[in-house]
Amino acid sequence: MESGLHFSKRTYFDRTFNAMAVKILPGEYHVTDSEILISTVLGSCVSVCVYDRVNGVGGMNHFMLPGNKREQVPMMDPSARYGTHAMELLLTHYIQLGGKRSDLEAKVVGAGRVMDGMSDIGKQNADFALGYLKSMGIQVVASDIGDVCPRKVIFSPRTGQVFVKKIRSQALSLELLQEV
Repeated sequence: MESGLHFSKRTYFDRTFNAMAVKILPGEYHVTDSEILISTVLGSCVSVCVYDRVNGVGGMNHFMLPGNKREQVPMMDPSARYGTHAMELLLTHYIQLGGKRSDLEAKVVGAGRVMDGMSDIGKQNADFALGYLKSMGIQVVASDIGDVCPRKVIFSPRTGQVFVKKIRSQALSLELLQEV
């Protein structure tokens, strides 16, 4: 499995958190055991944030389409734009860095219905992510899905904290996802 094509190394200094961060785009992911933050911006896409409370390993992906059927992703060109491949890449890399599936927790963010009159691909993405995690026996401890607004997401893989800025026309709010 070639993960290098989808692994983001795009770093920047985040002034809000006064820390280095990696930016991931649609079809990318990042996993680390370092102090670096991971960020993305989501509309109808979904990001799954996974972390290991014991070993301090975590990561986040950003996928555009559920891709819950293997035939939707051609074997010659698997794309992390599809949830199936995005989840496989994220979890495989997580385990390679010493994360243990038994200590894994997840938070799911995104799936906004950001365009009126369009199909609700965000709901399909969220349903896929939640179903996939359940089928793998991975506990979802928090989620911020749905609504009609895009989101900026900042994830701390070492602590498991996920910060979400909902981008609204009138006001911006920065919230720490609370465990549900």
